[in-house]
Amino acid sequence: MQENIWNRTDLIDETEEVVQHQTKQQKEKLDETEGVKFEEFYENRVKVTKVTVNQEGAKEIGKKAGQYFTLTVPTLNIDDHDGMKQLEKTFVKYIDEIHQNIKLTKKSKILVIGLGNKTITPDAIGPFTIDAMQSRQLEEHNEQFILYAPGVTGQTGFETSDFVLALSEKIQPDLVIVIDALATRGTARLCKTIQITNTGIHPGSGVGNQRAEISKEVLGIPVTAIGVPTVVDATVIIADAVDKVFRSIATKIQEKDKPSGKLSVTSWTSDSNSDVDLNVVRPIFGEWSTWSKAERRQLFEEVLLSGSQRLIVTPKEVDIWMTKYSVLISNGLFNWVEDRLN
Repeated sequence: MQENIWNRTDLIDETEEVVQHQTKQQKEKLDETEGVKFEEFYENRVKVTKVTVNQEGAKEIGKKAGQYFTLTVPTLNIDDHDGMKQLEKTFVKYIDEIHQNIKLTKKSKILVIGLGNKTITPDAIGPFTIDAMQSRQLEEHNEQFILYAPGVTGQTGFETSDFVLALSEKIQPDLVIVIDALATRGTARLCKTIQITNTGIHPGSGVGNQRAEISKEVLGIPVTAIGVPTVVDATVIIADAVDKVFRSIATKIQEKDKPSGKLSVTSWTSDSNSDVDLNVVRPIFGEWSTWSKAERRQLFEEVLLSGSQRLIVTPKEVDIWMTKYSVLISNGLFNWVEDRLN
């Protein structure tokens, strides 16, 4: 198959998933360089992926050198108050950790940029967060944050990075925080994840509309990017659905002669993390049923991503998710600064 030129993800650990499907020689080369260091663990219900990339690792996985924290609650749903609270608590912890080398005082200025188009809900997490922070700022008379939502190039005619550079030169903040919607290549990540990185951001890169970057290299000021994945390529949904079908049928075939299978009285679905031998469905569906999910996804991309057939999908409750995440990020940033200065 030809190499897929679309990245379609802004999440660092999904980039590693691509690396894991490369050849054994490439994986061993990556291990030998120690260019990418991964830690993965749970804090209550929050799955934390901590990634450190150096310059050598950046060449291997196509992501900038720096630190990345990906926080996910796999079981999160729209009414899960406890899950959002745990995610907010973990968010504050790792926002603090990623800024350990940045000294802040009560005179420090933090420029917060909310990227995105406010009229397109899946892209509105940045402007929504600015609105939430402005409301709290008025209540608390906080002067630490300088808040700005610049809109998008299609609305203003100017590169967003130019706006941010001009503001930074005028205000001279100690830190710039950029908030934006992200793309994911896994349906399980949609609106269940926050990524934090000190590498800055390339607006629109995950959906193939890459703009000029906003980073320390451009601004001369530390830049932290906060993102929430709100969209996924339609081919990913197809690949996930096909994989689930294959796994479900394979597991049922393997379980049918076991006593546990005969005792089941409720509907059953397979665990996506369990080991399943897909060779048992090969006689039914053919060789492609034993391919990896990444290989099947690439096939769908090559077949379906032509012209108008290319679709980007978002959850139907995305407006509720955006409101929840804008409040979560707003509260998290205010609480972090309050804790840091006291």
